Amino acid sequence: MKRNKIALAGIGLLAVGALALAGCSSKSGGGDATASAGGNSTAVIKVSGSEPENPLIPTNTNEVGGGKILDSLFAGLAYYDAKGKLVNDMADSIKVDDANNLTVKVKQGNTFSNGEKVTADSFINAWQYGAKFSNKQLNQSWFSDIEGFSDSADSELTGLKKVDDYTFTIKLANPVAADFSQRLGYSAYYPLPEASLKDMATAGENPIGNGPYKFAKAGAWQHKVELDLVKSDSYKGGRQAKNGGVNFIFYATADAAYADLQSDKVDVIDLIPASAQQTFESDLGDRAVNQPAAIFQSFSIPGNAAHFTGDEGKLRREAISMAIDRAAITKTIFNNTRTPASDFTSPVIAGWSDSLQGADVLKFDAKKAKDLWAQADKISPWEGKFQIAYNSDSSHQAWVDAVSNQLKNNLGIDASGNPYVDFAALRKDVNARTIQTAFRTGWQADYPAQYNFLQPIYGTKASSNDTDYSNPEFDKLVAKGASATDQSEATKDYAQAQELLLKDLPAIPLWYSNVNGGFAKGVNNVQFGWNSVPLYYEITKG
Repeated sequence: MKRNKIALAGIGLLAVGALALAGCSSKSGGGDATASAGGNSTAVIKVSGSEPENPLIPTNTNEVGGGKILDSLFAGLAYYDAKGKLVNDMADSIKVDDANNLTVKVKQGNTFSNGEKVTADSFINAWQYGAKFSNKQLNQSWFSDIEGFSDSADSELTGLKKVDDYTFTIKLANPVAADFSQRLGYSAYYPLPEASLKDMATAGENPIGNGPYKFAKAGAWQHKVELDLVKSDSYKGGRQAKNGGVNFIFYATADAAYADLQSDKVDVIDLIPASAQQTFESDLGDRAVNQPAAIFQSFSIPGNAAHFTGDEGKLRREAISMAIDRAAITKTIFNNTRTPASDFTSPVIAGWSDSLQGADVLKFDAKKAKDLWAQADKISPWEGKFQIAYNSDSSHQAWVDAVSNQLKNNLGIDASGNPYVDFAALRKDVNARTIQTAFRTGWQADYPAQYNFLQPIYGTKASSNDTDYSNPEFDKLVAKGASATDQSEATKDYAQAQELLLKDLPAIPLWYSNVNGGFAKGVNNVQFGWNSVPLYYEITKG
């Protein structure tokens, strides 16, 4: 996903370098140019969204649709501002004591929307729940660096110690405290009230948060239709809502959302359909948004799929990658609002590279692709068709069709798209490991560091490792990078780790995305953050 300094020593080492790009406003005025505009503080902002994959539990949400809502409902120890800077929220301080230890002081006086106090226990108990093996939370691996963690049996995070009602310490099993502190704005680390921990089924449908917004009423989530939030008066942090609420509308297609924007029936959308890529900036003028963001796009092939294991699988993955003309697709389909990928991260993240060893596998070479496919056929002749699954409620069909046509033409195989009705349906099969075809994947950063583009997706048993890829040498290099206190050393480790990915291709990198969006007439203070998500709490209208 599927986001994310405080007065900390070393906190900026792994992130700061290129973030100026990530927080820039749209050239048309979607950021600072509208910052002084006023508005009706009670107006509800209507925005495009997507049906969350799962109930709204922080430790069990690792996709963008649900993540946007959780970030509005909850407040963690810290949050990421528009430029990716980590800012204290519920934390009074987060101190890196040494490479393995942190001390956190929670601000006093904060409450959840039900009146419960936000204390050290609110974090400790929520994290213990998220890490517990039998709870089977999708974000379980985010706690793997804490002492006592187990991914195979129920255990206690012994590294979490309560000092007093508003202070706790974190002891890590690995020396990654500097990077770990940087992760603490991510939703997996949000607190929970006792009421939620006692009844998680109810909490998932009607969350009790401590953030700038709360549910408008019980049952405010109309599945596959919309979800209504209103401003929470109990929130005292830095993301004070300047509007009366946010109405997330779950559009069936990006074209429907864009049509509503053009008629001012929705206030902000954060995805422009392929059908409007050539015209949206001229259509919307100063209300168009087109800016770099920390987004990586790919498609993945199940690790146990027929013809894609062992040496045969490596050859076929390389052939598929080299049979794709990324430059042609980003130009003709996306009007150059995408950039062909040269690694597995993002150009707006410090350490990004366009010169990794083995990156030639991402360059279009139809002749070599066909030769590699023929070599694989000598191991086991190809049979059947190659499909790429995608969700129809977003703008993916055009590029899936284009990639499929290139594979058909350049490899001589039957290739096509495999549409799912929506994102939740696709993710259900991916998570259950019942999907039999390739499927579209991607990553919108949780926090601004290379580690976040690598470990959660390709680490052994990691939370978003959809293909069950495992390479012990990769795991070792990523862990080494996370423990580095020098940016250049970390970059070297991550580069070596990515060079292993280029050999194994657990995902086929496609391109980096700009965030493309727009806002309606009369809507002001629209700013898209470093990770492509609008800062909903800043938006005004009227």
